[in-house]
Amino acid sequence: MDLSSFDNSWYSPGRNLLIRTLWYFAGAPLVRCAFLPWSSIRRFLLRCFGAKVGRGVVLQHSVRVKYPWHLSIGDFSWIGENVWIDNLVEVRIGAHVCVSQGAYLCTGNHDWSDPSFGLQVRPIALEDGSWVGAHALICPGVTIARCGVAAAGSVITKSVPAFEIHSGNPARLVKKRVIRQASPPLTAQRLQESAEALPGT
Repeated sequence: MDLSSFDNSWYSPGRNLLIRTLWYFAGAPLVRCAFLPWSSIRRFLLRCFGAKVGRGVVLQHSVRVKYPWHLSIGDFSWIGENVWIDNLVEVRIGAHVCVSQGAYLCTGNHDWSDPSFGLQVRPIALEDGSWVGAHALICPGVTIARCGVAAAGSVITKSVPAFEIHSGNPARLVKKRVIRQASPPLTAQRLQESAEALPGT
């Protein structure tokens, strides 16, 4: 190996040096700041730097984002404390997605067969309703399909099909995800119907 010959000049971060510097010294520290409890401020900052962030997105403190202009988050998704979105290229997070505490979304890797240890980048997609458990690692090029689950602490090296739960290192299928039907809202009429159905009423 000869790391002195490493060359990533082909890679473009997607914004000029001024924007990247502003993000590094101003935007990113505010998004990570534990003294700002409001998701609305984090959503605003990310949008200012080019991220696409939907309605009702919850962004906890200590979230790290490499390049917000490579990030999209759908409506009502949750991003937990200490999540690291290391997005050298696109990370697409759908709607109603939960990314739990300490998860790492990694879009960059190195070619271990290359004596120069060449950089490799591939996008990540978390589709609607999926869940990345606490401290899970999502590797470059992975898609977690609709309502798929990456269990806590797992290393996800291959894409997870829809409605499957994968766990372990490397992660494997452990079971199918079955989502119960939502219960109808509890109303006065339903309460009365329940009471009338009781014996002796």
